[in-house]
Amino acid sequence: MINTILFDLDGTLIDTNPLILKSFEHTLSYYYPERTFTEAELLPFIGPTLEKSFSELNAKQWKEMVAFYRSYNIAMHDALVLEYPGVLDGLRRLKEQGYKMAIVTSKSRRVALKGIELFGLTSLFETIIAADDVTEEKPAVEPFEKAMALLGSTTDETIMVGDNDTDINGGKNAGLKTVAVGWAIKGRPYLEALEPDVIIDSMEHLSDWIEAQNGTAD
Repeated sequence: MINTILFDLDGTLIDTNPLILKSFEHTLSYYYPERTFTEAELLPFIGPTLEKSFSELNAKQWKEMVAFYRSYNIAMHDALVLEYPGVLDGLRRLKEQGYKMAIVTSKSRRVALKGIELFGLTSLFETIIAADDVTEEKPAVEPFEKAMALLGSTTDETIMVGDNDTDINGGKNAGLKTVAVGWAIKGRPYLEALEPDVIIDSMEHLSDWIEAQNGTAD
């Protein structure tokens, strides 16, 4: 019986994609002024941690680049983060239905809380597992196992919902059923290649799918 839902944050519950892309654009144009990065080149940076993205790009200056990125990202956060139609209302309905819900994100807790508080979502989640809370981020199993332990949930009771390979592969690594959101910026073919248990088109679709899994659908 599924009673616990773990959610990614960026690109899943709130549309931080414009902010993330602008932050990478701003950072890379400063460190590589002679080069123009297309959106297609920036998309792979969405999902992995900043440390991973920048250290693979520039082994010498990655820490400086992370700080530069975060400074801009925090300054522009509230202006560029958007709401996905229907998603926040859907979260509230799931909470009313009694599901235990948590966020598992590769963001730092400080920045994750900015997005959660911006849209008044704090009361919907029983716990938040951020990059600061673990030694290994998604797709390692540690964030998922830590969230389930805090919620008192088992793998049979828990699903992972996200928009990226770190979410789907991480959920699978942890032994969970996985749900990909159809509004992911990387597109449906990308999601299909990850082979989640289902790709949802709305929060109502998620609720119906869980009920079907639980055998409680009308």
